[in-house]
Amino acid sequence: MAEEKEDRKEYTPGPGYREFNGRKEFPSNILHGSLAILLWIGPLHLNFFIVLFSFLFLPFSKFLMVIGSLLVFVVLPIDHNSKLGRWFARYLCRHITTYFPAILHVEDINDFHPDRAYVFGYEPHSVLPIGVIVMAELTGLMTLPKLKCLATSPVFYTPFMRHIWTWMGASPATRKNFYSLLEAGYSCVIVPGGIQETFLMQYDCETAFLKSRRGFVRIAMEMGCPLVPVFAFGQSYSYKWWKPSGNFFLQLARAIKFVPILFWGVLGYVFHYKFNINIDINILRLDNYTYTVQNIKDEYESSL
Repeated sequence: MAEEKEDRKEYTPGPGYREFNGRKEFPSNILHGSLAILLWIGPLHLNFFIVLFSFLFLPFSKFLMVIGSLLVFVVLPIDHNSKLGRWFARYLCRHITTYFPAILHVEDINDFHPDRAYVFGYEPHSVLPIGVIVMAELTGLMTLPKLKCLATSPVFYTPFMRHIWTWMGASPATRKNFYSLLEAGYSCVIVPGGIQETFLMQYDCETAFLKSRRGFVRIAMEMGCPLVPVFAFGQSYSYKWWKPSGNFFLQLARAIKFVPILFWGVLGYVFHYKFNINIDINILRLDNYTYTVQNIKDEYESSL
């Protein structure tokens, strides 16, 4: 064990290693960062409070009008190439990245070719895989021109949120969509642990559920796309939460495709607690990956 620990300390990144610190890459401040977080996650609560307020305080006819108005936003077409939408999404991506800050460690950036599609297996899911934002196409840190983050399908049936997340580069995490994106040359970021991982997560512990999650590996092999392991340290400290337990709630979560969880941050709302989120990306050099992840983990724990 002592020799193994010494080997890890002796590891030094190669010439292709890159570190992108959101706070150094983009000019921002606490006001812009907080606003970006609010616009990104806030629609979750906004829809809930709109429905609750309408049900409790408005006549039934007005309540139905509110529900009808929200349903319009569910089916309203999204212009994926909207200049205003992409400008808005770029604003969110860059200011959210500076908020924590999120730090992206790429073991060898020269391994990534802009004309090839990759499958990024991102762990852990935690309450929300918020560190994925640092890899988004509009954030601009990765050298890949076509990049999509796959998200659970209910997001794309949620008023307001479906437009925002689509402009930010999210796409439904369905098998058919996964194949289509890879075939079109898009690199995809997928969180394989999904619902089960969120259901099993614990405080002060990074939980990764991969035992029966081999489908994304099979698809990557079928499509001839390199599989890239990604791990985010510190993400699990961004929120405090309460979730139900038991097999009934697990089956319910699988049916509705999200875990019915209560989560909160600063001021009891969606503003994340500020912890450095270190995201390690590696391709091909899996022997080095073991040492690099441990090195980042040691640095993170020593900063707490």
